[in-house]
Amino acid sequence: MKTPICDFARDYVSHRALRLHVPGHGGKGAFEEYDLTEIEGADDLFHASGVIKRSETNAGKIFGMPTYYSTEGSSLCIRAMLRLACVYAVHNGKKPHILAGRNAHRSFFSAAALLGFDVSFIYSKSYLECVVTPDDLLGFIEKNGIPTALYVTTPDYIGNITPLSGLSEICRKYGILLIADCAHGAYLKFDSSLRHPADLGADLCCASAHKTLPVLTGGAYLHASDRFAESDVREALSLFASSSPSYLILQSLDAVNPYLYKGFASDLKRTKKNVYEMKARLSDRGYVFSGDEPLKTVIKPKSYGYTGTSLADILRKNGIECEFADPDHLVMMIPAGVDGSDLSRLENVLSAVPIKKEIKKAPPELDAPKRILGIRDAALAPSTDLPVRECIGKIASGVSVGCPPAVPVVVGGELIDESAVDVMKYYGIKTCRVLKNTPGFNSLG
Repeated sequence: MKTPICDFARDYVSHRALRLHVPGHGGKGAFEEYDLTEIEGADDLFHASGVIKRSETNAGKIFGMPTYYSTEGSSLCIRAMLRLACVYAVHNGKKPHILAGRNAHRSFFSAAALLGFDVSFIYSKSYLECVVTPDDLLGFIEKNGIPTALYVTTPDYIGNITPLSGLSEICRKYGILLIADCAHGAYLKFDSSLRHPADLGADLCCASAHKTLPVLTGGAYLHASDRFAESDVREALSLFASSSPSYLILQSLDAVNPYLYKGFASDLKRTKKNVYEMKARLSDRGYVFSGDEPLKTVIKPKSYGYTGTSLADILRKNGIECEFADPDHLVMMIPAGVDGSDLSRLENVLSAVPIKKEIKKAPPELDAPKRILGIRDAALAPSTDLPVRECIGKIASGVSVGCPPAVPVVVGGELIDESAVDVMKYYGIKTCRVLKNTPGFNSLG
């Protein structure tokens, strides 16, 4: 498989042209010579017809679905997907209404603020477990009618995977778009035991290549089914994107295609086996793991006598940095090409940690927040930061307040009650952005 973007960049560099164009470094520096812009022959990301188009076509063949590049992560793709959903609703004579799992990324909420669509949430029994089920979807339809789209996050930040097959059948039956934030799961396409949302009926799907594939930070994919015209997808991306995409990131997306086409799956299979065996041995020592992902390693440390943050400190002192830690979780992202000796190093450090008395303190219960204003109205209203202890009875202003692993406690326009404050305190949040005042709502003070 060829690498047209990289080939163009190498050819341009080899000719040593006098660069009278941006970027301002003029190609001088350690790696700046490959940092290009939309010069002749380099193509235009949002009107691609040359080297970028050919590279995206290669990626589309790998993922089995038309694929578009983002150099601004899945955040850009999420906003673009939601814009496409809004256009879809308007085209069908309806007001855009998105049904979402509560564990939506903060870019979902910024998109709601920018686009103004209606949002409904599916609440699970626990706010830490946000896997949407077919029964959840059918129950919502029965009580509230048919939404424009169902938006799910799979895998989530702590490794839970939403089974999409049943959801996609219901969505097809009722004409609902199925949108999947697969930011953490680009590598799932290459795991024979798990299936990528592109294979399970998702109409729109994003994946952060940089999270689980060897791609520079910011590299991501938007996968769109054939029901969306290429020009509409590119227009949706350009609406929120910088007009100066990073050609270094584009080159990294291009360069990984041959590896994904041939070689990555075998590396993934080997690493998956090694991680499984490591988890089994650590489980025998008393560690408890959660989540469905084969590589993302999530420890629930309280049964071992530690919080996630205290266990992360131990790893850090031994030269190991985890992805995320809070009182209840330690999240580690294992690269598919990780060396076996590195996994042994991790296992040795964890094995040397003495087991202690179980910590039984659980996260506080969270009541489903009451919505007072729309997300957009709250985002545009005058707001201020207050200490969390002073926020009871106030309305959240910000795009989101995320405390548990990527699960917002309150989002813009929702009333902050005592249970929300208790949860924020538990996760160490000191301040919250709230509306200064709202006409007609007297409890703001």
